[in-house]
Amino acid sequence: MKATFIKSSKKVEDCPFPDKPEYAFLGRSNVGKSSLINMLVQRKNLAATSAQPGKTRLINHFLVDERWYLADLPGYGYAKVSKQERAAWQKIINDYLTQRPNLMCTFILMDLRLEPQAIDLEMIERLGSAGLPLAFVFTKADKLSRNQQQSNFARYRRALLQMWEELPPCFITSAVDGSGRDEILQFIEEVNQSFVFEPNEFKRLAKGGAPLHDEEE
Repeated sequence: MKATFIKSSKKVEDCPFPDKPEYAFLGRSNVGKSSLINMLVQRKNLAATSAQPGKTRLINHFLVDERWYLADLPGYGYAKVSKQERAAWQKIINDYLTQRPNLMCTFILMDLRLEPQAIDLEMIERLGSAGLPLAFVFTKADKLSRNQQQSNFARYRRALLQMWEELPPCFITSAVDGSGRDEILQFIEEVNQSFVFEPNEFKRLAKGGAPLHDEEE
C-alpha cells in the first residue's frame, strides 16, 4: 500500500481538490488515532504520534494508493490547551465535516478499554443528527482479553443504541497486532465504488454548511 502525506490545512478551503473519495478519522486526543492510521497504511511514522495528546492541530491529508484521501482531524476533549484553542480546533472540525463534499465516511475512534465517554457520545449524537455517514472504531483491543473485548463492546453497544435504532459499521482494532485493518480497508474499498465527483455540489458546499452545534461560550 502506498500512502503519501499531501498537506496540512488550517481551514477546509485549503484542503486538497475534492476529486477523490475521502475518509476522516476523529476521536479524543489520546485515543490512539495516529497509531491506528499508521497501522492501516503500514507506515510507521506517516501520522505523527506523541506521548503528549493533542499533537494534531490541523487537517492532515494523506493520499492512499493514488485513489482516496485519508484525513487526520484534530483531536477533541484534551483539557491542557486554552479554551480559545479548543474552540479553534472545534471550528476546524465543524467546518470540515459540514463543507467537505467528497467526505464518504467519518470514523469515530473510541478506546475499548474505557466506559463509554460522554464527550464521545455527544460528538456522535451531533454528527448523527447532521446526517453524516459514520463508522465506529474501537481502539487498543490488544490490551484486553477476547472476553473483555466482547463485554466492553456490548457495553458501548447498549449506550449507542440509546440514540441509534441501528448502529453504523463497527470495527474492533489494535495498532499493535493489526486487528481490524483488513475489515476497515475492505469497507473503504466498498464505499469507494459509490463515489461520484460533482463539481457543482462542491461549489455549493464551499459557500458554507450548517454548523453541527452552537459555538462554545
